[in-house]
Amino acid sequence: MDGQYLPMSEAKISVLDWGFLHSDATYDTVHVWNGRFFRLNLHLDRFLGGIERLRMNLPYDREEITSILKSCVALSGHKSAYVEMICTRGSSPTFSRDPRQAENRFMAFAVPFGSVANNEQLERGLHVAISETVRIPPKSIDPSIKNYHWLDLVKGLFDAYDMGAETALILDTDGHIAEGPGFNVFIVRDGSLTTPAFGVLPGITRRTVFDLCAEIGLSVAATDVSRAEIKQADEVFVTSTAGGIMPVTRIDEAKIANGKVGPITSRLMNFYWQKHDDPAWSTAVTYP
Repeated sequence: MDGQYLPMSEAKISVLDWGFLHSDATYDTVHVWNGRFFRLNLHLDRFLGGIERLRMNLPYDREEITSILKSCVALSGHKSAYVEMICTRGSSPTFSRDPRQAENRFMAFAVPFGSVANNEQLERGLHVAISETVRIPPKSIDPSIKNYHWLDLVKGLFDAYDMGAETALILDTDGHIAEGPGFNVFIVRDGSLTTPAFGVLPGITRRTVFDLCAEIGLSVAATDVSRAEIKQADEVFVTSTAGGIMPVTRIDEAKIANGKVGPITSRLMNFYWQKHDDPAWSTAVTYP
């Protein structure tokens, strides 16, 4: 924070920061596995693109941000970490309500790796409920800019908990499946994969599934996914930097197929983690 490395417990942000007051911020998260960042360049592309579209400015260039992220991980000592980079609008020295007068702030941190699904859930598959909550329309908030506007997703989570599920999927403005709190979703039907296209964050793990499928010859497309289609799927899985590819075996009260983790999901999960050692997909951290 502010050019200084410090323990997480000492990190502070002003209550006047627009990131806190108005969710006026963008961020990105990348994970480190066995001492290597996974697809760091793609995360930096998305982060820097969001900053540009939000008309923010950083005091660091791409190479300097990369160095900062590596240092955060190296100083933490974590070999597997969840690493976040953030740019907030900041605040105006004169308390102006004009966002152009705010002094933008950059911060980054590294904490131990965490997953949307725990080990038990990865083995048996998640139980997901479909909430009636509608995702913020893309005409209001560009979903390709990673942001903290999560009240719709949080409401979806509470709906899911009320239904006895472990996490949620919410809908787009047309009533189709959109995404969940921090993850995209895929369905498998007759050997082909489909993922929602409209109003969702184009996740890096989502893109990675497309890349993996291209390598092993699986068909995958981004299009509308209805409630009926997801419940009738042969397999369902969700994707996130926080956990990778994670199986879903129950939606609402219905099992997906036989209620077991499917073969295509398992194959992609294994291939995904194998790619973490590939120098073309990963970046090494140098520890002190």
